[in-house]
Amino acid sequence: MRFVLFLLWCLRWLPPRWVAALGHALGSLLYHFGRRRITLINLRLCFPEKSEAERVALGRRVFRNLARMSLELGRLWYAPPDKALANTTLVDRHHVDALRGKAPIVLLAPHFAGLDVGGARMSREYPEVFSMYSEQKNKVFDRALRRARSRFGEPLLVTRREGLRPVLRALRAMKPFYYLPDMDFGARDAVFVPFFGVPTATVTALSRLCAITGAKVVPCVTRQLPDGYEVRLYPAWEDFPSGDLDADARRMNAFIEERVREMPDQYFWVHKRFKTRPPGQASVYK
Repeated sequence: MRFVLFLLWCLRWLPPRWVAALGHALGSLLYHFGRRRITLINLRLCFPEKSEAERVALGRRVFRNLARMSLELGRLWYAPPDKALANTTLVDRHHVDALRGKAPIVLLAPHFAGLDVGGARMSREYPEVFSMYSEQKNKVFDRALRRARSRFGEPLLVTRREGLRPVLRALRAMKPFYYLPDMDFGARDAVFVPFFGVPTATVTALSRLCAITGAKVVPCVTRQLPDGYEVRLYPAWEDFPSGDLDADARRMNAFIEERVREMPDQYFWVHKRFKTRPPGQASVYK
């Protein structure tokens, strides 16, 4: 792992276009050895209207984009902060500025390839932004990850094992929460609602956090561009939460699905998003 981190440190010196090209080449290679099967199953479930050849081509682009972002962590983690974010633009920041200091804010950040860049940019613009992360088994990588996510502001990093209490305290202190909602964490505290028409275990934490703290949801979506990244903020959701956990989860999944359809090759399809099935349904990954 130390060698991998050293390689990332070295990549900080290369021009962004060179790193992107290396990432695409690496992704093309990893497609044959990585989570290709999981990715293609996900794409088959979510895009049944596409031919197998179209899904394979999409899967290849997914790996290229994710590998590009992985190599670009070198610049994000080790270059001076202003240089690391020089090619990242923030669009429609007024959606946060209008609420900042007036209401708690949850920045709804789906799992797109530029997720880490988006978090860094938001922390740079709003140093009080905090997030939740999963502790890494490799301690060297865990320390590097924590250091990297603390470079761009004064963030609170809440581990998943700490639960939601630190999140509630921070939201009540008016710290915006950079929240990643679209992972399969099992059936606990989740409801099964459609995502691309597939019943999907969807956590209800967003509704519960907003109900308890009065937080406003401002979606925050990061897009990879040929020469950088764009972090776009969306209008705060009205009438949320609704008091109906299922309806709120459906609304969240529908919003994420709309963004995925805009850039399907940038979504995190390598994750087993449909691992948890409703009672009586067999695994889709066997």
